[in-house]
Amino acid sequence: MERHLAAILAADVVGYSRLMGEDEPGTLAALKTHRKEIFGPKAAQYHGRTVKLMGDGALMEFGSVMDAVAFAVEVQVAVAQRNSAIPQARQIVYRIGINIGDIIVEGDDIYGDGVNVAARLEGLADPGGICVAHNVYDQVKHKLDLSFENLGEKTVKNIAEPITVYGVLIDDKAAALATPLVPGPAGSPRRWRLLAGGALAVLAVAAGAALWWQPWTPQDEPAFIERMALALPDGPSIAVLPFNNISGDADQEYFVDGMTEDLITDLSKVPGLFVIARNSSFSYKDQQVNVRQVSEELGVRYVLEGSVRRIGDEVRINAQLIDATTGGHLWAERYDRRLDNIFAVQNAITEEIVQALELQLTESDQARADKRPPTPSLEAYDLVLRARKFMTRLDRAAALEARRLLHGAVEIDPAYSEAHSLLGFSYFDEWRVWGAEREQSLARAQELATTAAELSPQDPAPHVLSALVHQWRREFDAANAQADEALTLDPQDA
Repeated sequence: MERHLAAILAADVVGYSRLMGEDEPGTLAALKTHRKEIFGPKAAQYHGRTVKLMGDGALMEFGSVMDAVAFAVEVQVAVAQRNSAIPQARQIVYRIGINIGDIIVEGDDIYGDGVNVAARLEGLADPGGICVAHNVYDQVKHKLDLSFENLGEKTVKNIAEPITVYGVLIDDKAAALATPLVPGPAGSPRRWRLLAGGALAVLAVAAGAALWWQPWTPQDEPAFIERMALALPDGPSIAVLPFNNISGDADQEYFVDGMTEDLITDLSKVPGLFVIARNSSFSYKDQQVNVRQVSEELGVRYVLEGSVRRIGDEVRINAQLIDATTGGHLWAERYDRRLDNIFAVQNAITEEIVQALELQLTESDQARADKRPPTPSLEAYDLVLRARKFMTRLDRAAALEARRLLHGAVEIDPAYSEAHSLLGFSYFDEWRVWGAEREQSLARAQELATTAAELSPQDPAPHVLSALVHQWRREFDAANAQADEALTLDPQDA
């Protein structure tokens, strides 16, 4: 086993699944052309070694960080020039990440944190962009005439320490850097034009990466079925881990958690799919865990993980589905959308998982998985997400703030079923936890449960609330009837 220091580049194609779904032959032909005319020649020019290909993603190694960055910049500039004559919907766009790190070499493969960091940096890059680690920036900032943007410290999955990230700006300097090299006399060293070299390292991975690309992430260690705490269900089973907030803004945590909770709810509506409940999944929040551990502790075969970055009205969501028993990635995608398309993204992720797991849904199954947005008002939705966060805290001030937010959501959209349900739970807890007047609180909770059930007949939550109210009133027949109705609507909610 060999260890050495290297520049590592990870790259992927943005929206690969969409491109393939809309025009598979055309997409493959375009990728082949990119490989032949851009990535392959540039990788050879800058001495990049292709380590592995993962669907439409790639991993590369460079002996020189300047070579790696220069390669990445040249590739991004060349691809952008080609895309200028292509309709936007059919453009092939890449993201690249570059890191310098100690790597372990086994045969033709490489491992280690240096590799993992490069993969995570790629996930932070904008479409058509390059992200580099601080150590890469330090090596090239005075040697390559490029512009960089300090993106700050980022906490990424399975990396213990935060990473300081820089973006390479694909601007006029980068275009100048990407001018063809001036050939020198035979045997003389290569002479650089003032290239945006830092970015090239990122694309070196892509250049040697070959023909297909998929968001590349390190292969996970497989889980052992015999070590699982619980027996695997007969059908497919999945845990949705809390998505990571990579916005650089802790105030967006409520939004990211809300996205995860909504995905758990949506997947729970899919017949034949066993979904781990929210409380179990969120026990892993802010913990350094791997897919194998989650699978073995919860007794599931599949794990969904991802990240969310929200800046203003722009949202980027990365998601990947992993088969824990093999460590392989079944599906991965990135969504760059405006906030007003957030419900469409949630539906798209659910549909991709159903397809990846090859679940066969009848027409009645599809009808049951209600795909309508819960509210037409993003403002009301945002208030509900904020309220959910406060409702997880066991203090009186948080409970009152949650209620204030929910009243605001109901005022904006009186037909918002979930807002009514959560408001009902807040009144129920007001008596049960905070000692308010019993019957008044229960009566208000029941009123809100009835309203929510009328607004959304397929939602089990109002029936759960109603069952609790009847139980505490010792109206056990009514409580059982409401509990049965909730289980009919969501058989997995035991």
